[in-house]
Amino acid sequence: MLNKLLFLFALFFLFTQPAFAANYKIDPAHSEVGFPVDHLMIFKVSGFFTDFAGTIEADPKTKTLNAVTATIQTTSIDTRIEKRDNHLRSPDFFDAANYPEMTFVSKKIEESGADIKVHGDLTIRGITKRIVLVGAYLGENKDAWGNVRAGFAAKGKINRKDFGLLWNKLLETGGVTVGDEVEISLQIQGIKS
Repeated sequence: MLNKLLFLFALFFLFTQPAFAANYKIDPAHSEVGFPVDHLMIFKVSGFFTDFAGTIEADPKTKTLNAVTATIQTTSIDTRIEKRDNHLRSPDFFDAANYPEMTFVSKKIEESGADIKVHGDLTIRGITKRIVLVGAYLGENKDAWGNVRAGFAAKGKINRKDFGLLWNKLLETGGVTVGDEVEISLQIQGIKS
């Protein structure tokens, strides 16, 4: 009887242990944090942030995520037009002097096959809202120097006005200069710690 109980306990212990999690540090040199937004109601303008950091905790065996954190420096915005970038750094938009960072912290992760939904708190200009990023764990491989790297991709949408980015200008023909909905596009490579 004791052997049977020990065996059942061992099975329970084996199958209730959490999956092996690895920690990956985001490599900004091989990652992209981008956003397209409607401009003049007829086409999109894209931009990127070039200075960001973060960590991803994931299980490489099951390609599942456990946690994600990221910090983006708002002064690093780059839309390829210096005048526009300076306007985006101004109090009309990110107010980078007073709010130098945006942050994201995952709160809940749902997985269904290859799709992963990361629910998390995004903070911009001191305003925190829950958003959802939908993406995938793309896999893991070693680079030429022996570092283990993993790839992640995700997309999402936010309304910029929810975060206090209110500036806009009415057009003579109707409509506005900048759309309210901003798409988020992430291509992330992490180096295993």
